Amino acid sequence: MTESKVLPTMFVCDGCCCGRTEKGHNEVPVSRLKTAWQKEKLDKKINLKISNCLGYCSLHNVTVLKNKTRKTWIGKLSSKEHYDAVISWARDVAECGSKAKVPNILIPHLFLPTEV
Repeated sequence: MTESKVLPTMFVCDGCCCGRTEKGHNEVPVSRLKTAWQKEKLDKKINLKISNCLGYCSLHNVTVLKNKTRKTWIGKLSSKEHYDAVISWARDVAECGSKAKVPNILIPHLFLPTEV
């Protein structure tokens, strides 16, 4: 029996705080993300999960990339450029796996849950 390959997963929060413009947070472009995943066939190599609350609400608009060995957390995503970088990162993960680097624009948004 062969071991099934576990795909990395990009979790994007669109829950109680994330994406809630009435709470002063920027909208999460769910449709644009889903369209990019389908159009670029990213869904074959990296799962996209639009989640309810991922926690860490103080960092609003949270995204986490989970692969076999780690989770990479990003918060305070607030612009089209941030989500463009999430899509670009997903492309790199699909192509390079765990060797993919976090885009420079997202580095200031990295956090560790233990530090929040």
